[in-house]
Amino acid sequence: MTNLLGPEPTRLPDRPEPQKALESGTSPTEVATQWPDFSEAWATLAEQALEGGEPVMAYAYARTGYHRGLDQLRRSGWKGHGPIPWDHRPNQGFLRALGALAKAAKAIGETEEYERCSQFLVDSDPEAAKALA
Repeated sequence: MTNLLGPEPTRLPDRPEPQKALESGTSPTEVATQWPDFSEAWATLAEQALEGGEPVMAYAYARTGYHRGLDQLRRSGWKGHGPIPWDHRPNQGFLRALGALAKAAKAIGETEEYERCSQFLVDSDPEAAKALA
């Protein structure tokens, strides 16, 4: 079905190997080392750093996952706007990195970036913003 109101949703390709490694208990550091373009590993590292009270470290991890995800979105046809569905599992790593980047930016006083990333998350998929709140 064609979306007459805007661009079609972008769905990243499945990444079964790194996803399986994370799910089986391989550390996110090892996963990011083996698959440095896998946003979910960076998002996990960022979330752990936030939970551990390390917002600067979280910011660095989240920014890496965010940028690696942007690269993949563009390769998948994303033109800088349009839906990035949360319910499509491969998109969640990018969206989690974006959410963690917003939280880390807020924690270090980067208000403008916090607001930009928070809005980008809502614009990508309001369900993602709810899930990551």
